[in-house]
Amino acid sequence: MLISLVAVVIGFGIDLVLGDPRSIPHPVVLIGKLIDFLDKTLRRVFPKTAGGENLAGLVLWVIVCVVSFGVPWAILKLAGLVSPWLRLVIESIMCWQILATKSLRTESMKVCDALKYEGLEAGRKAVAMIVGRDTESLDEPGVIKATIETVAENSSDGVVAPMLYAMIGGAPLGMLYKAVNTMDSMLGYVEEPYKNIGLVPAKMDDVFNFVPARLSAFLMLAAGWFMRLDVKNGWEIFKRDRYKHASPNSAQTESCLAGLFQVRLAGDAWYHGVLHKKEFIGDDLRPVVLDDIPLACNLMYVMAGLALLVFGVVKVAVLVAM
Repeated sequence: MLISLVAVVIGFGIDLVLGDPRSIPHPVVLIGKLIDFLDKTLRRVFPKTAGGENLAGLVLWVIVCVVSFGVPWAILKLAGLVSPWLRLVIESIMCWQILATKSLRTESMKVCDALKYEGLEAGRKAVAMIVGRDTESLDEPGVIKATIETVAENSSDGVVAPMLYAMIGGAPLGMLYKAVNTMDSMLGYVEEPYKNIGLVPAKMDDVFNFVPARLSAFLMLAAGWFMRLDVKNGWEIFKRDRYKHASPNSAQTESCLAGLFQVRLAGDAWYHGVLHKKEFIGDDLRPVVLDDIPLACNLMYVMAGLALLVFGVVKVAVLVAM
């Protein structure tokens, strides 16, 4: 529907201006509470075996997806019965809430400012708010790398992917995607107590992000061209290192950024006190510097603008052809 396209454009504009104000309730918080409730409840219902927990994870995934899609769909359906303008307003707000362009930049720049003005310990605390790894022992280059890796990965998860799904199926499908991504963030760990119950959420997140991650990689390379970065190296590192991650999707954009910036990312990292052995991504052609954080954020912004343009043109072409 054309109204969904307009809603995505308006939502994107609101996101660039307002970001994610703490004073406004966010639907992802409600989704997170639902996930937490179901996690605790279903663990008591299903057998405490690997198979039982796997089944609990499947049931949890289905319930959360149905609710996350069904509630906004019903709200928009009722709003449309009242007025198409009311539906547009509500769907625009929903699209704003599923995009994280400005908030990703804001949180990343907090790390940059903390390192710049308050020192390493403040930088570690700031980056701990946006990454899942343990940050207590990171040095300054480690904090910078963790930040730009997060920007690279979330430029797909937090910007391009939800925008793509919202373009395809409106805010309800975009919200369903956010639920899938949130379930993976909360449950998709290989350590206990999430190893089994988080299996389905983690695998389904891989499925939902397969196409968006690869589209994001090409959009990132295109954005790098506009910003006069090393696109040739970005392409070479992308081809070589895009699968050097436990997830089939995370290294798609991370490899592009490493190549564009001529730096080496990834490597071993600690999660919940457990060392995870990881391959390096990119070549160590130069050391990372503090300015790489705002540069990564600018790259993400150009990516987001290109994504909106490309997806919008394709959406209009499809609507005209129908």
